[in-house]
Amino acid sequence: MTYRLFRLAPGSYDVLLNGVIIASLVQSGPTNDATWTAELLVDLPPEEMPAPFTKAEHTFGSLEEARQWLGGAELQDTKIHG
Repeated sequence: MTYRLFRLAPGSYDVLLNGVIIASLVQSGPTNDATWTAELLVDLPPEEMPAPFTKAEHTFGSLEEARQWLGGAELQDTKIHG
């Protein structure tokens, strides 16, 4: 499974798995005390959630921590449509 993060605005990303948007990743709070939350867009039972998700929301202390949790997800600054 390959995750990619597409930046929508500062502190906001779409999370794509194999080219499909499955979650959002959003920064909350001031930059120096920010938390990041990854949230699935579809409510699934735990056994159907894509790894590493085990619940609908997961919180992280930094963008880098979230990226690593998603298997080193690649960052993209702009979303390419087409």
